[in-house]
Amino acid sequence: MAKIGIFVGTVYGNAQLVAEQAQTLLQEQGHDVAVFDEGTLEDWTVYQQDTVLIVTSTTGQGDFPDSIESLFYDIKDSVGHQPKLRYGVIALGDSSYDSFCGAGKQFDALLQEQGATRLGDVLMIDATEVPEPEVFAADWVRQWGMLVK
Repeated sequence: MAKIGIFVGTVYGNAQLVAEQAQTLLQEQGHDVAVFDEGTLEDWTVYQQDTVLIVTSTTGQGDFPDSIESLFYDIKDSVGHQPKLRYGVIALGDSSYDSFCGAGKQFDALLQEQGATRLGDVLMIDATEVPEPEVFAADWVRQWGMLVK
């Protein structure tokens, strides 16, 4: 099956829970999965010809959590075109803010701009409606895992 790197941006731990649950579900499908809770550009480049899953919450006015912010800007400033990369995004946010799921949307836009191929739709999880995001994301993760071959 596929080699998948899960890159996590979390503040209070919800995105980490989603990432760990995703790892388990994807491994059950036979994928080789690693989770990076403070991923570096070096970690990212290992997956440039494979598949990544971005799982990030949003802080402030659409900002990135500290654990993934530097990775985003390193990719933006240093990587360039990534036509062989396949990816998915799980974005966590609060719909009472104008910048709902802003960090996940920014990551998606960057990877689209760099020529990567998104598998499936971006999953946006609203904290005002979903008390257990890792449970909510499970079906999406299973379906996404079937798109990754």
